[in-house]
Amino acid sequence: MKVEVCYALPDVATRIPVVLDAHATVEDALVRSRIEDLLALDRSGLTFAIFGRRATLDAALHDGDRVEILRPLTIDPMQARRLRARKASAKASASER
Repeated sequence: MKVEVCYALPDVATRIPVVLDAHATVEDALVRSRIEDLLALDRSGLTFAIFGRRATLDAALHDGDRVEILRPLTIDPMQARRLRARKASAKASASER
């Protein structure tokens, strides 16, 4: 089966296609792609997904799947939303003057 292993940064994305045996897992795809070595990734802080849905290393893959390596969050999503709302509110207030 063919799957793709992906890792994205704000300015660049790495996509590595791999061919695996029929009963392969996320772990198998990571090992076969060698993406951790190529990008010097530390697995301890990473999580994984298959097409955006969280997955464990032992999750089974299917032909055509995209394994995504997820970076740790740098800010809580709710806090980020509050900051955006505050910024938008300040911008709206400034344009009313």
